[in-house]
Amino acid sequence: MRMFFFLVFLLSGFTSFGQGLFSRLQGISNRGTDFFNADGIEISSQPLKTDLSEKSILKKYKLKTLDTDSLLPLPNFHTVVSAEIVPGTTQITSYYFVGNTAITFGAINKQDRAFEREFVKLILDNAIPKSVYTPVEIDSINFAGRKIPLGRSCYWMGINNVQCPSYGQLNWSVHETLEDAAQSVTNQYNVIKAKKGGKIVSEGSVDVTFEGVDVKAQKAVYDFKGVTGLLAGMSGGKTLTVYLVSAPVRGNYVSCVMSFWNNDVINPGGLPPLLEKVMKLK
Repeated sequence: MRMFFFLVFLLSGFTSFGQGLFSRLQGISNRGTDFFNADGIEISSQPLKTDLSEKSILKKYKLKTLDTDSLLPLPNFHTVVSAEIVPGTTQITSYYFVGNTAITFGAINKQDRAFEREFVKLILDNAIPKSVYTPVEIDSINFAGRKIPLGRSCYWMGINNVQCPSYGQLNWSVHETLEDAAQSVTNQYNVIKAKKGGKIVSEGSVDVTFEGVDVKAQKAVYDFKGVTGLLAGMSGGKTLTVYLVSAPVRGNYVSCVMSFWNNDVINPGGLPPLLEKVMKLK
């Protein structure tokens, strides 16, 4: 009876983790690799491209060191790689090699080993529901629990990162806490400011309504005049306007980066059509 109770306790804890996570999780499956996003963490899962040995993994994935995680139920290798983007802002990538699967977790300025272990178990147990997946080719998006029609001209730039040519771009994540969402926005803004190839010509906060909630958004305008880089060259634009928001949305919290070029279609409200689907200027 004691063993049965212990097993039920473990299963109930595992289930509650999944149920809370699945409301924030979105996935895309593309050519054998699954991509996920939740809590500002980008996750990938794909077949291991070599045998499960330290020497082979170090060589194949160009890693320097490996250890093991004794709290995972199967033989495994694990390592963490950190890369400073700018002082105070670090990209942290955690690698897990378990069985015949390679799983990575990428985030800025944070790592949650308990979250990673539970998510690895979800992948190994094939316990992620199909409902969290979205098609590679899209005519609508699940934006933090709301279906937004887009038409056929939009495409994924990454998981939870959609672009509609001439209509703008949205990049978002759904978080468990407002503090985490706000920190994610701060981190992303620091990364944006560190990018080379352009310069910020104006920045400040503005009042907006985001998914029905009145909040302040961080706004920055980049000048790309004279820049011949890929980003500016593809758009034909000279300035890029970026809005960053964190806000409570339908029982969770969202961090969102929205952007558009000066030569995009701008509606009378001051925003392109894609951005107007989630935000209005006041």
